[in-house]
Amino acid sequence: MEFSHNDNNNLPLSKFESMLKTNNVLFFDSNEFENIIHYYLNQGKVALAKKAIKLGLEQHPTSVNLKLFKVEVYIFENELPKADKLLNELHNLEPQNEEIYIQKANIFSKQDNHAKAVDVLKSALKFADDTTDLYSLIGMEYLFLDKFEEAKQNFIKCLEQDLEDYSALYNMIYCFDFLDQNEEAIEYLNNYLNNNPYCEVAWHQLGKQYYTIKDYKKALAAYDYAIISDDTFVGAYLEKGKVLEKLKKYEEAIESYTLTLQLEDPTSFALLRIAQCYEKLGKDDLAVQYFYQTVHEDPLLDKGWIAITKFYNKKKNYQKALYYINKAINIDTENVVYWKLYAQINHRLNFLEEAERGYKKALELGNYEIETWIARGDILLKIGETEAAIYNFLQAAEFHPENAELEYRLGGLYFLQHEIEKGTFHLKNAVRSNQEYAFIIEELFPNVFVKPQVKKLLNVK
Repeated sequence: MEFSHNDNNNLPLSKFESMLKTNNVLFFDSNEFENIIHYYLNQGKVALAKKAIKLGLEQHPTSVNLKLFKVEVYIFENELPKADKLLNELHNLEPQNEEIYIQKANIFSKQDNHAKAVDVLKSALKFADDTTDLYSLIGMEYLFLDKFEEAKQNFIKCLEQDLEDYSALYNMIYCFDFLDQNEEAIEYLNNYLNNNPYCEVAWHQLGKQYYTIKDYKKALAAYDYAIISDDTFVGAYLEKGKVLEKLKKYEEAIESYTLTLQLEDPTSFALLRIAQCYEKLGKDDLAVQYFYQTVHEDPLLDKGWIAITKFYNKKKNYQKALYYINKAINIDTENVVYWKLYAQINHRLNFLEEAERGYKKALELGNYEIETWIARGDILLKIGETEAAIYNFLQAAEFHPENAELEYRLGGLYFLQHEIEKGTFHLKNAVRSNQEYAFIIEELFPNVFVKPQVKKLLNVK
């Protein structure tokens, strides 16, 4: 029988702790020791558990269960050879004790030998009266092996014996998701709910499956049933809000998100979703209010700062947008999206050096889109960094070979540098690729455009 300090069945525990303080040795039967040890292990009090094991084995030296607790501690402390040696001794005493097999499998799992762990756990099935936990453990080992179909089947077997093992239910759905078996998951969950119709977890998971296949009406119904089963289920209200957003029912979505704020402490996720719903409804004052609440609730939530940035960016209030994108970057300096937005905002404000820095950082972080290369190169040209602009476009051409926009720019830059041969080479490439982009030379390189040689290359008068 398990107990805690908060119940009325804790007499053996109190007695044991009193004994430790007084050094008086008192007698406990083996079951009492098992409960004491189990309690300490659950509480993470390994030192006290070890004391209880030591005293327990002094009073009950033949107790296999107490020795199994000793094995468990050995494994926890990564003393696997000691655990294995003791398990072999116990196996000779009780070769049909399923717990010995479970701990043996635990050792193999710790050694990353998950296939062997599966074999051992399967052997334990022959001796177990209740195989529920064993199927769950086998499922977990298959997950470590990335054998999702086998894992799924074992979690299903676990649920066949215990419908309320929600850990197995979540793991099984994870397997369905990984295997992209949404329809199969929906079929399973509907059958499961026929036997357990008030399981809010299953309704919630069913809603997520319908959401994935974009059947939003059925997803909404599933979340409603989850809420009927448990009207304090915050996760169901949040997911319901997301579905309502997809259906463009923003007022109802706000209502669903707002309910979560009443059920528990406000979450930045719910506040952010409410803000974005108000923005879509054109209620900017309320949107801003909730954006501010979002970052107040969680100042380290970069998504909150980026949402405000995008809000002000759309409103063309670039000064405020710049302030908030800086906040986002301070939280996550390696986010390529933030740096690109930072560059675009600075560009609109004509802060060219900062814009160039932003585009450069985006490129360093792996954003090799043609627009990023061109934006940075054009800024370098504008601020007189001709050599840097050439190098930028040559790098871009490695990722985007024979791109007309790049070739025209390289041609113009080389003519600016009086490197006629290189300029001619790139302009010929450009015209061959797409003559319609010839206006680039006129717009970006007016002094080059007027040269007769260049006009001839471009086929313009």
